[in-house]
Amino acid sequence: MQKVKANGAEIPVLGFGTYRLPEGDAERMVSHALGVGYRHVDTAQMYGNEAGVGRALESSGVGREEVFLTTKVWPDRFRHDDLLNSVDESLRRLRTEYVDLLLLHWPNPEVPLEETIGALNEVRSAGKTRHIGVSNFTTKLVERAVSLSEAPLVTDQVEYHPYLDQSKLLGKLRSEGMALTAYSPLAKGRVQEDETLREIGSSHGKSPGQVALRWLIQQEGVVAIPKTSNPGRAEENFDIFDFELSQEEMERISSLARPDGRITSPAGLAPEWD
Repeated sequence: MQKVKANGAEIPVLGFGTYRLPEGDAERMVSHALGVGYRHVDTAQMYGNEAGVGRALESSGVGREEVFLTTKVWPDRFRHDDLLNSVDESLRRLRTEYVDLLLLHWPNPEVPLEETIGALNEVRSAGKTRHIGVSNFTTKLVERAVSLSEAPLVTDQVEYHPYLDQSKLLGKLRSEGMALTAYSPLAKGRVQEDETLREIGSSHGKSPGQVALRWLIQQEGVVAIPKTSNPGRAEENFDIFDFELSQEEMERISSLARPDGRITSPAGLAPEWD
């Protein structure tokens, strides 16, 4: 699988997301995804399914070094000691000595970013994560986090799909050598009913969802992590490497963005978006 290079990391361009998958479903679906060919798995402390992901990885027969594994620290563990302890807990649940990427899940203005970024760097220095990054950070927060970090940050994981324009943030991340990891890349299923995506897909023999994923990974520095509890849909999402969108098709899809396109913006967590 092709990979996105970002500040020393090589991230498989398509990953399997596990948000809102209960532990048992996460184990079942990650096992299936690895069998399909996914080599990038995304989880988080808040998902409550790290143990299921860990069991799936352990029993998969796929070498640990072959899988790019990401988890995230929840904002209530952003104090120095809390963060370090939380990572040890995550590693125990994941049945691994390290993750490939550790992210801050949402910004937390209640804890100094210097403290949290410092702890993140300590985890990396200890070999418990190979790379570090952030999630749901705006351009200004990315700039600040980069300035505070000794080690390079490799990605900002954010909502990104055809209905949400992330060009400003993507430009900033590219300038910092970082990737953009797109969560909710199918806009929580909304792309499946889109006439433009359906029309473009018909000319390639692909579904609207496959077109949306292809649009994402054809952009420089963009990784997509679709989530599903349906084995057939996981296979469909993976089947996007045998066609290419034209520049005109890429632009048509980009033009679907709208001011109210954002889906995820929880009160008390969401920053002031770009």
